[in-house]
Amino acid sequence: MLVIKNGYIKTMDGVDIQNGQIIIEDGKIREIGSNLIIPNDAEIIDAEGLLVTPGLVEAHCHIGLWEEGIGYEGEDGNEDVDPITPHLRAIDGINPMDQGFQDAVEGGVTTAVTGPGSANVIGGTFAAIKTYGKRIDDMIIKDPVAMKIAFGENPKRVYDDQHKSPVTRMAIAALLRETLFEAQKYMEDLEASKENPDEKPDFDMKLHALLPVLKKEIPLKAHAHRADDIFTALRIAKEFDVDITLDHCTEGHLIVDELKAAGKPCLIGPTFGSRTKVELKNKSFETPKALIEAGIKTAIITDSNVIPIQHIAMCAGMAVKAGLSEEEAWKTITIYPAEITGIDDKVGSLKVGKDADIAIFKGNPLLDVDYETVMTIIDGKIVYKK
Repeated sequence: MLVIKNGYIKTMDGVDIQNGQIIIEDGKIREIGSNLIIPNDAEIIDAEGLLVTPGLVEAHCHIGLWEEGIGYEGEDGNEDVDPITPHLRAIDGINPMDQGFQDAVEGGVTTAVTGPGSANVIGGTFAAIKTYGKRIDDMIIKDPVAMKIAFGENPKRVYDDQHKSPVTRMAIAALLRETLFEAQKYMEDLEASKENPDEKPDFDMKLHALLPVLKKEIPLKAHAHRADDIFTALRIAKEFDVDITLDHCTEGHLIVDELKAAGKPCLIGPTFGSRTKVELKNKSFETPKALIEAGIKTAIITDSNVIPIQHIAMCAGMAVKAGLSEEEAWKTITIYPAEITGIDDKVGSLKVGKDADIAIFKGNPLLDVDYETVMTIIDGKIVYKK
């Protein structure tokens, strides 16, 4: 049993608790509040003068798939020889021994939603995982959590270099539609074969992988920076009546009214850094504020390794500098990404029954350049201590 006491607890579940306590048992939060009765046999963590928060949640990254400091041997995020690869699973490419995971826990990041890159029109499935462990099977929170799709410059560039389709935005949309139509027909045939087994379609691994999308068990996770690509993603999702999240959403602040009407979650970033391609010319740290004030569920992301994952709090802090309230900024890297990715029953806030994933900071990582991560706890285990 583990007890954190005397800290300022930012629960992200309503009211902050000054001089609070958290009692942890069997990897879960057993009690949280003030003036709790502390068991005599508990290991005590004195957090006096420190900030205690939920472990931070990164809702779109590629940690473990582009390994730190390795190059080609550690690049496992894009199978860029076929634009349609829905059958690929992130968990088969993630290396838990990657230095990026140590960087994550040192930054208080306890959950990462990680998966394929954006070379392909359909790239494969993302998984929500804990950022500590030796074996990916033991780190999974939810798998699959989303199906990656991509619009715009990235698939255009990759396949133009190979002199094959898609090289236009029209072809990207057409390939996605074609595959979804085929998957829809495959699903209908499977359903009909329950009455007539002789007519069961031949197994198709690619189409089978898309069934959770068509059944609304997981959303499409759309890489889309430019406004027109965002609208194409929304158009196709509506055509096939599937759920979708808008990832990157760089020009979201230019189309706030339309995004509000669409009602789909937006994951903003990577915003820190240079404008490395045309699609990023309008990127701004003001985007989260514009979307949140319109009532759009919004998360801030690093797209790690584009921005190192441990700097997600800095990105939220830059959004505060651009006008977002501090409380909303905290939500964009804790409870909002957990809700968007469907894992808020386990992570994203400090609440009885949830996983004991906790970050303890000296200073405020959103406001203070010289803050320190004092301790990171995952599943009730101290995985990093300053």
